[in-house]
Amino acid sequence: MKVFIVDDSPILRERLNFMLSELPGIKVIGQAGNIPEAIQSIQALHPDAVILDICVPGGSGIDVLKNIKKINDAPVMIMLTNYSDPQYRKKCMALGAEYFFDKSTEFKEAGKVCEQLAKS
Repeated sequence: MKVFIVDDSPILRERLNFMLSELPGIKVIGQAGNIPEAIQSIQALHPDAVILDICVPGGSGIDVLKNIKKINDAPVMIMLTNYSDPQYRKKCMALGAEYFFDKSTEFKEAGKVCEQLAKS
């Protein structure tokens, strides 16, 4: 399963990359630290899943979510953010995110979801 990571923190992207590289059947095919790069790369690389933060330079992860979910055969969108308030969760899920996790308390859940998706 091919995964793409979008987060403004290089440290967090590296941490996710390391965590996912330890899991069988998962390959991180790219990373982006800003919105324009994220949208362009996701459209070009066709990942199976995207791990996406809300607060990213150049716009919002919500903009990426809206844009990517318009694509036929869109990837599974996994929101991983510090903006875990109910209104963000509700908005992201309404726009098509399949998963929504709080970075501070549910970080490893993103990896667990990717592992489950890779098995199916």
